[in-house]
Amino acid sequence: MALKRYLYAAVLSCTVGLLWVAPGFSQETTVVRVKLIQGEVPTDPLSPDWNKAQATEFPMSPQVHWQQRIGSVTAKSIKVRGLHNNKQIAFMLEYADPTQDPADGAALEFMVGDKKAHFAHGQPMGQVQGGPVNIWYWRNDTGAADMTAMGFGTLKKQAQQDVQAKGVWKDEKTKIHFKERKASLRKDPKGGLVKDPRTGEPIVDEETKVVEQEVNGVWRVVLTRAMKTTDPQDAQFEAGTFPNIAFAVWNGHKLESGDLKESGSQKAVTSWWYFNAEPPADYSIYLYGLVAVVLAAGVEFIIIRKVQKGQPT
Repeated sequence: MALKRYLYAAVLSCTVGLLWVAPGFSQETTVVRVKLIQGEVPTDPLSPDWNKAQATEFPMSPQVHWQQRIGSVTAKSIKVRGLHNNKQIAFMLEYADPTQDPADGAALEFMVGDKKAHFAHGQPMGQVQGGPVNIWYWRNDTGAADMTAMGFGTLKKQAQQDVQAKGVWKDEKTKIHFKERKASLRKDPKGGLVKDPRTGEPIVDEETKVVEQEVNGVWRVVLTRAMKTTDPQDAQFEAGTFPNIAFAVWNGHKLESGDLKESGSQKAVTSWWYFNAEPPADYSIYLYGLVAVVLAAGVEFIIIRKVQKGQPT
């Protein structure tokens, strides 16, 4: 009986160990978890199916890489949800915008192939080579566009349009979270400026804190496409992997001057983050556990037979 208990304990510990090896990624603030569902993926931002998906919130900031830029942007953060059915994949973007305007827009960006690219349209920058990027673009008055770029000034519509999109704006309250940075000159106990002994320049301290803010007006935009397409300019997706993803938002409100508040390179952006399309359940770990149980039972049976016959074990 002691041997029997030992064998089953060993099998149980082995099975539990296999279960813990299942894929996992704890940094939920950097990954959009795209949940696997049965049936069609929702194309409507108001579909109740989106309640099945966990939202991940990313900070947004003004685009600073191109010459045409702005000092502040309307969207300070963006919440992202994802769903897929192993054939189609859909992302819902949710962000604050106080008014609904024809030129309001949003976009997703992906790297194409294995070549690393900068999130600024694949522009060569620093240690990052230029590489093709696939951009899913939505604008309130024109709808979806499947686009490609490989550096500044190369953005263009693809010949093969595979992306669908739909946006819904609601005048409702929502809470956003974003990082606020505050810079201040360091001072000594007497109130004098503290200077760097090497350069003689005043030392600047920077404080960063997460701010929660309640705002009115919310856009919910769903962009949908097949996980795999026949277009070589498209990013191709596979469940279980962690591809890069970046986001952009435009507040297309028309100012008194007639200019748009945000347009072109004047937009809110994020850097590269990640998403993971949930893979189908892998039942092989249970099979391994079953095999281990059968083997343990077989070994136990042989030992018992030998004991009954008086043979040494």
